[in-house]
Amino acid sequence: MLPWKRLLRPLAAVLLTATVVIAPAATVTAAEAAAPSRGWNDYSCKPSTAHPRPVVLVHGTLGNSVDNWLALAPYLVTRGYCVYSLDYGQLPGVPLFNGLGPIDKSAEQLQVYVDKVLAATGSAKADLVGHSQGGMMPRYYLKFLGGAAKVNALVGIAPDNHGTDLNGLTNLLPYFPGAQDLLSTATPALADQVVGSAFLAKLNAGGDTVAGVHYTVIATRYDEVVTPYRSQFLTGSDVNNVLVQNLCALDLSEHVAIGLLDRIAFHEVANALDPAHATPTTCASGLG
Repeated sequence: MLPWKRLLRPLAAVLLTATVVIAPAATVTAAEAAAPSRGWNDYSCKPSTAHPRPVVLVHGTLGNSVDNWLALAPYLVTRGYCVYSLDYGQLPGVPLFNGLGPIDKSAEQLQVYVDKVLAATGSAKADLVGHSQGGMMPRYYLKFLGGAAKVNALVGIAPDNHGTDLNGLTNLLPYFPGAQDLLSTATPALADQVVGSAFLAKLNAGGDTVAGVHYTVIATRYDEVVTPYRSQFLTGSDVNNVLVQNLCALDLSEHVAIGLLDRIAFHEVANALDPAHATPTTCASGLG
């Protein structure tokens, strides 16, 4: 292969990485960013006896506290939960597209936000539900920032718990001089999420989970962003790994849809938040 062609392949990989992640978020943002939250982020809400813990929603890379949750937040609110969502990982001069800063610093933002929610609701613990990076980043908070004492459950929807290789494309980064450094400098969170990163090595050293927290992972085999999809699953004594196609073979959701639209996944979220009243998830759950 000619030398210039060898350089173009990694360049294409980098561009594809950005396009795959940015395009869906940009589409939602353009249409919905100004929409008010529909009943969530209400700091006067007091958790009920049936649902005694507030739910904190943690958006994914290039998402924000509104766009990522236009469907799931109202779904949970109508079921009686006090629901909150934060923005994190903002970069200077980049509006709306969050989750790009260093993930350990984003975890510190989550730490502050959970304390704020617990103080407002008078609750001892919260439940966390995150999409993509938002399902993985809280594990740093739980493991290194004392979050395990303040969190009952973590539900990750398509979380990149062990990083992503983007179907092998990230393996090409070393062949494109400066690409890895550019990712680390311009968008630290993207570099942190590449399989084999120093951040992920620290996060997963000594085991995936911490005692006292209930973990649920909800994945789709059609995930094109966090690959291979089985890398999303956790290992531990209190882990429930769920593949939505095992619940409904007709579910064709990919990485974005499973977090934004998939009511089969939402039903599993509700089951994870209230396991004592869990009901079987089937294809019909998408109609509920």
